Amino acid sequence: MSIDPTSAFWTVAPGTGELRTEVLPVLRAGEVRVRALYSGISRGTESLVFRGEVPASEYQRMRAPFQQGDFPGPVKYGYISVGIVEDGRGEQAAALHGRTVFCLHPHQQRYVVPVDAVVPLPDGLPAARAVLAANMETAINAVWDAAPSVGDRIAVIGAGVVGTLVAWLCARIPGTRVVLIDIDPGRAAPAAALGLALRAPDTAECGRECDLVIHASGSAAGLRSALAIAGFEATVIEMSWFGQQAVALPLGEAFHAKRLTLRSSQVGHLPPARLPRWSYRRRMELALSLLVDHSLDILISGESDFADLPDLMPALAADGAGVLCHRIRYPAT
Repeated sequence: MSIDPTSAFWTVAPGTGELRTEVLPVLRAGEVRVRALYSGISRGTESLVFRGEVPASEYQRMRAPFQQGDFPGPVKYGYISVGIVEDGRGEQAAALHGRTVFCLHPHQQRYVVPVDAVVPLPDGLPAARAVLAANMETAINAVWDAAPSVGDRIAVIGAGVVGTLVAWLCARIPGTRVVLIDIDPGRAAPAAALGLALRAPDTAECGRECDLVIHASGSAAGLRSALAIAGFEATVIEMSWFGQQAVALPLGEAFHAKRLTLRSSQVGHLPPARLPRWSYRRRMELALSLLVDHSLDILISGESDFADLPDLMPALAADGAGVLCHRIRYPAT
């Protein structure tokens, strides 16, 4: 049995998307119905999905919580949605009526999910900024994986949303010297607004003896730079996901002599040291609480109507130069 129709964005073929009409199920006990206010586009992963570049070996691991369809498509994919709970069944769900919540849901006007899948926004966090929650969650996980310490010299390569948030978090550790590195000088203004210094690669300010390097540029050249500036016995954390792209690295140069550690960081799993005490929900609650800072609005570089998403996605996925977080706005009814 079902109720009113809604509209959702689907990738129907590599590089092509459309809005499809769907019918919502009737609410059951323990479920809520959410009306979307905003969603956000994940510039890295979602672009790879839209271009059809998910490797076949990762089809299952790359599934989003409320994905429909299968890679390479047609697929309804995404995990950044902020909305208002319109209705709920059961005591816990009914208590959320009228609350603004975050959910790891694809781009869709209305949707029905289990009550445990939504996280209420904390006081002081506007819905429009909460689209940064998934990026902040990824940044938190990366900092946990990297384990920076007091006084460390830290370089973050890639001044997109996630890289900038990682640098912003690391800079709050006493005594750290954090450098944010990017080839795009247009990223200097957002960095400066968050108290961060942006440097071009291969400048003296980047240093050559970093205690920790975190790579988030999504480019092979960026990862090679990360290895070059890491100091003796340093760790390089790789946040970028390259999809089907093969990456060549200079492991025959100083990599072995400097005894470097190259580790991946992926938000789909909590670091082992956190597992005894942390849950995914607790991590999301932390991410939302950190977004109360109004200065982070600088990371939202544009906004479009939901109806424009099929025309917008090809441009963002193809290049997106200068784009940080692009926000999608939904109709009021």
